[in-house]
Amino acid sequence: MNKRRIVLAVLKSCGAKLLDPIRRCGEWKWMCILAILIGLTVIAEAAEPKRILLLQSYGRDFSPFSEFAESFRVELDRQVKEPVDIYEFSLATARFTDENGKPFADYLRTLFEDHKLNLVVTVGAPAADFFQKYRQQISPTTPMLLTFLEQRRVPLNLSTNDAVVSNKIDFAGIVDNIVRILPKTNNIVVVLGNTRLEKYWLGQLQEIFQPYANRLKFTWLSDLSFEDMLKRSAALPPRSAIFYILLSVDAAGVSHPLGKAVDRLHAVANAPIFSFNDAYFGRGVVGGPMLSILEFSQKAVSVAVRILNGEAANEIKTEPLGFQTPKFDWREMQRWGISEADLPPGSIVEFRVPTIFEQYKWYIAAGVAIGLIEAIVIIALLLNRRRLERERVERQRAEKAARDFSERLISAQEDERSRLARELHDDVTQRLAVLAIEAGRAQVRGPSQGTHAMREIREGLVKLSEDVHALSYRLHPSILDDLGLVEALKAECERFSKLESVPVNLKIEENIVAPTQQIALCLFRIAQEALQNVGRHARASRAEVSLQRLDNGFRICVRDDGVGFDPKQRRDRPSLGLASMQQRIYLVGGELDVDSTPGHGTIVLAWVPAREERDDSRA
Repeated sequence: MNKRRIVLAVLKSCGAKLLDPIRRCGEWKWMCILAILIGLTVIAEAAEPKRILLLQSYGRDFSPFSEFAESFRVELDRQVKEPVDIYEFSLATARFTDENGKPFADYLRTLFEDHKLNLVVTVGAPAADFFQKYRQQISPTTPMLLTFLEQRRVPLNLSTNDAVVSNKIDFAGIVDNIVRILPKTNNIVVVLGNTRLEKYWLGQLQEIFQPYANRLKFTWLSDLSFEDMLKRSAALPPRSAIFYILLSVDAAGVSHPLGKAVDRLHAVANAPIFSFNDAYFGRGVVGGPMLSILEFSQKAVSVAVRILNGEAANEIKTEPLGFQTPKFDWREMQRWGISEADLPPGSIVEFRVPTIFEQYKWYIAAGVAIGLIEAIVIIALLLNRRRLERERVERQRAEKAARDFSERLISAQEDERSRLARELHDDVTQRLAVLAIEAGRAQVRGPSQGTHAMREIREGLVKLSEDVHALSYRLHPSILDDLGLVEALKAECERFSKLESVPVNLKIEENIVAPTQQIALCLFRIAQEALQNVGRHARASRAEVSLQRLDNGFRICVRDDGVGFDPKQRRDRPSLGLASMQQRIYLVGGELDVDSTPGHGTIVLAWVPAREERDDSRA
């Protein structure tokens, strides 16, 4: 600014004295000097900040004008990068009924007489009316931007240097919103002040609400002091609603800046509060379709920037801003029992108080996760404990069975040894003694009598040899080692048939490969033990033994048509024969299955692998 003053002062003081030497210079020198002077002037002008006069209607602290002005300043700083000086003044006389703005206009003229204004921005209808009235006196050539006024308050006599950013308030839509979400409402209390602007809106609203007179009662509080308004609002009849329009100055002449009237009204009112301006949203109003302060300020700043950049104000046309998407305060909805289902489609619900889960969902999720992990660990430990307990019980049972089997096996061995000893002592030994005595007698007798005696001795020796052979067969069938499993099974079936008088049908698969000695002995003993059980318990009329190759192993089956038994009937301990068969199958890695039904015989089915498949643990 100092550079511009210096250049202008030099040009003004020198005047013709400065131009005379320039004329006497050559043409090219004259052009250079003129270009330098013009450049200095442009630099001086560029160094000047843009000056904006922001003119408020009531005062800097009167809501909702103050919220708009603040938002306008913030948005201007965001959109404009070059220096901007904002001079903000308030039209205090708008609060009085006998408005006289000439002294204030003289003050502004004097203040900006030597400071060029680039733009005048009025906030509200009173400020717009004031500047239009005293424009010639204050700054006749400065463009004016009229903002934050309803389209019905836009002056008709706009000049070519004026631009407007207005809004359109659908007051009837606010009433429809109240009736929609609170259908039982029959009384609407209108809160309005007593200034000239508020009296204007009183007349407008009475006309707008006239179509609702048949179903709604409208109570106007504009002729009351604010204290009386609070008393009335605290004792409203049921099914009432409060429509807060504007309260700058009440009927008692008391000003109410900063929007504190809404706060005090919300504290005592026994009915829900509605408004068309989102400056009060979050301070006690329920919500609905409302004007956006932010949208209004952004639109106004965009027009102001265009004017500051040199665009003609009258060429900038904007549509009046209407209501935004309806939004509601969740807290007020809960207070007055308003359901979200009754809201207009697409409504936004704000200030929703989060539930306990929403507030601590991450802690809850972490706790649940830790609980699940602990539960899984506990379940795994319990399952492992149960498995170990089951294994322990099975091991104890197996150990007990093994002890019982060992005891019975030792007892059986001792019984067998005793029986063999008795047979050798009482039968074989005595018969040998008899034969020795007979041989001695035959020696004493003569040849005629010795022939008969020798015949008897020979017959006795033959019978003794057969008995000893049978005894040896019971101990271990040598035919199994000499001729193999098939011949041993044939011999055993024939022996059993003769001994027990029960016919046995033997079925051997053709071209069956001979198993190993250990497997052959296992299969033979299982068949022998099964046939012995048939002879002892089955009372069968016939039996069948079959041998075949199956699944890379050998399967032997012994079945009878005897009385059978119930496998589910629990015994104190398994028979020695069954335990012996199970132990033999276990040692060669095979499988044993006994199937029986009372009255329908018994089937003993055993399968052993073709080779020994026994690991160290099983052994």
